Amino acid sequence: MLAYIVRRFLYAIPILIGVNVLTFALFFMVNTPDQMARVQLGDKHITQQDINNWKAQRGYDKPLFVNSQKDGLEVVTQTIFFDKSVKLLAFDFGKSDEGRSIGGDIQERMWPSLAVQVPTFIIGIAVNIFFALVIVMFRASLFEFSALTFCVMLLSISSVFYILGGQFFFAKMWNLVPISGYLGGADAIRFLILPIIIGVLAGIGAGTRMYRTIFIEEAGKDYIRTARAKGVSELNLLFKHLLPNGMIPVLTGVVVVIPQLFMGSLLMESFFGIPGLGSYTLDAIQAQDFAVVRAMVFLGSVLYIIGLLLTDISYTLVDPRVKLS
Repeated sequence: MLAYIVRRFLYAIPILIGVNVLTFALFFMVNTPDQMARVQLGDKHITQQDINNWKAQRGYDKPLFVNSQKDGLEVVTQTIFFDKSVKLLAFDFGKSDEGRSIGGDIQERMWPSLAVQVPTFIIGIAVNIFFALVIVMFRASLFEFSALTFCVMLLSISSVFYILGGQFFFAKMWNLVPISGYLGGADAIRFLILPIIIGVLAGIGAGTRMYRTIFIEEAGKDYIRTARAKGVSELNLLFKHLLPNGMIPVLTGVVVVIPQLFMGSLLMESFFGIPGLGSYTLDAIQAQDFAVVRAMVFLGSVLYIIGLLLTDISYTLVDPRVKLS
């Protein structure tokens, strides 16, 4: 097990380096440091000296990859690539183009994102699996047809509609919850309950259909037919036999969501005014704060790789036939 985990971490290193280099190249192929300075300062009434000062304050006055004016290691360390990208591998996120500590902002904003995403994730998984099992129980019936039709209807509605509809009815008309904003501590509950409900509701259509497909395939296997022939009740069949054996493909789908627990939801946090990492990333994109966007892309890559590793390890917990070597 330990050797497998170490090997997977070693595999992740070149992937992270590749993502880092590609992200850096894409950013600086689109915008030069001078163009970035003009965006931040505004195109009107600025001089070249203003641009040079802005670049010097933020470390963009160095060469991109090779500093031919330096000797020794400083040839590569005194460059924009080393300051802005190589240091990310040591989780040194540096400062944003506005001068704020990106690491400090991430530590501060990750908690509101987790407060929204973790309950939405856990409740959503439980609700989707339960609905999928109920549909499988009544498969090949009018109930299954109606349920799948309802799921398709939910899939056809944009998540923006759920957000706006929830804010209009629950916040504006009925005054049950605040329409937007966020407070820490116990007061956060009344700001989070509506985003969590909307997040769960918006995911029912896709999640239920996916898990239903998994469980339908599992329900056609020999061990299910044998258990049914021995007189095992339908409830025991579903929850004690089918569900544990269907958890491997379920875990594969769940891993895609793991980075979002930390990274947050762009739409949800923006519409509800939640100061999480999702709104932080969106604000950075709108402000063209490239340092923040690069840091968030790198962080997302790290979380996704960790999620893949955790998924592989969890296989052994739900299926003893799977061995890691």
